[in-house]
Amino acid sequence: MTGLNCLVTGATGYIGGRLVPELLDAGHRVRCLARTPAKLRDHPWAGRAEVVAGDATDADSVAAALDGIDVAYYLVHALGGGSGFEDRDRDAARIFAERAAAAGVRRIVYLGGLTPAGIPVRELSPHLRSRSEVGEILLAGAVPATVLRAAVIIGSGSASFEMLRYLTERLPVMVTPSWVGTRCQPIAVRDVLRYLVGSATMPPEVDRAFDVGGPDVLTYEEMMRRYAVVAELPRRLILRVPMLTPRLSSHWIGLVTPVPRALARPLAESLRHEVVCSEHDIARYVPDPPGAPIGFDEALALALRRVREAKVDTRWSSASVPGAPSDPLPTDPDWAGGSLYEDEREREVGASPEALWRVVEGIGGENGWYSFPLAWSVRGWLDRLAGGVGIRRGRRDAAHLRVGDSLDFWRVEELEPGRLLRLRAEMRLPGLAWLEMYADPCEAASDGEPGPGRAGATGPVTGPVIADGGTPGAGAVRTRYRQRALFHPHGLLGHLYWWSVSPFHAVVFGGMARNIARAAERLDGAEGGGASKGGPVTEVPDGGRHPRS
Repeated sequence: MTGLNCLVTGATGYIGGRLVPELLDAGHRVRCLARTPAKLRDHPWAGRAEVVAGDATDADSVAAALDGIDVAYYLVHALGGGSGFEDRDRDAARIFAERAAAAGVRRIVYLGGLTPAGIPVRELSPHLRSRSEVGEILLAGAVPATVLRAAVIIGSGSASFEMLRYLTERLPVMVTPSWVGTRCQPIAVRDVLRYLVGSATMPPEVDRAFDVGGPDVLTYEEMMRRYAVVAELPRRLILRVPMLTPRLSSHWIGLVTPVPRALARPLAESLRHEVVCSEHDIARYVPDPPGAPIGFDEALALALRRVREAKVDTRWSSASVPGAPSDPLPTDPDWAGGSLYEDEREREVGASPEALWRVVEGIGGENGWYSFPLAWSVRGWLDRLAGGVGIRRGRRDAAHLRVGDSLDFWRVEELEPGRLLRLRAEMRLPGLAWLEMYADPCEAASDGEPGPGRAGATGPVTGPVIADGGTPGAGAVRTRYRQRALFHPHGLLGHLYWWSVSPFHAVVFGGMARNIARAAERLDGAEGGGASKGGPVTEVPDGGRHPRS
């Protein structure tokens, strides 16, 4: 059979970002619908797929994206989406079903949640109820639909896996809610993708939902104990208490794991009721190969191996955080959007551009932020307490970034390899914030004259420039490092916030610039004046860190 034209919505998310290359490898042609196409620019498969801008709630952009499509994958939902998310999910599903019918789409494929048998829909958690309703809307449409219903998805980078991983690894003794005794049927992400790809070629008369799960039915307590065995951890002591509601559990999960409270709550709520597959009819249309479905222990081992090898393709944090700022950095120097505060620092670094860029691109996560670690940790904890994402989301890859990656409580907004990294804050703030880091080659400066790249050499620099010194001797290999923190305040509270934290900028941002420069110089010296290799980072004095091959 010749390849089909497939549309993938939610391609910037965890499942969508992995489905696209699977469809391409199966011989299909893929178009992705994304609100911010730039987020897909750096994916390894980006040159093989078409990307169009649009929003699932915008009927016109959905209609344009569906033009000429055979199979449409609907992978958008508002997990952690705040108030009113059920109405948004419902409206988006109706728009998609109607426009798919008008475009002559042959099939819609949707990945939803496995619902408990015998429990009235009204008693389900809001998120599980909404996902069930979306499936019903798509099945009621004129286009034949395949609705896959899964419980806990186990794979490197999935929210369910990381919640399980961090709870088990960080807490040798756990006081847990009663829902850890509820049975569920986890499924490996590889099997989810196999079912999604196989659904594209189902016969036209198939128009129904399918339960999909792995071969093991386990309680969450059993899952934690088996994780400890697979990860070679000591036996965990688990004590259940009845008073931990899903709301309290989400706070507890948010404190222990990188999964924020807004996402932890629907995950915890989904475990209140038993979710076990009632059938395995999907195998009639997507036959199971030998060794599939993958067992729970094998799924864990596969996920842990990819984490340890730094081969995590997508993470739960790949998708945008609902309610987080998404406005791009204004490029007009006379921006009409109001006040734009800046803290700008630059240094000439006695290292190659390659060495400096490796340090810049490796920032955050386990590598740290090169200044006053306590201040960064406190800011992260305050953000978690306010319901934000906190600083522990870490990185998808220890050495390399791409546009759209989450990076602690930032997101990569722009990336020019070797030159520019721009991060947009996703922490709770009374305004919008960005952090930019530049690495540019520069010439040795003459005595008493500024080198190229300094204020006055290449034109004026917007905002105050604070030179931190550290210029190497004439004739040395050098790179200009420039760092800008920008803040657009919202209302009086935003202005007060900037002026309250600005006294600490010399310590936080000044220290960052100094330590990044030192780390690059140490790296360059250790590697004989070149730093083309990638690798993890290790700590050096003064709070800075440098990469290690």
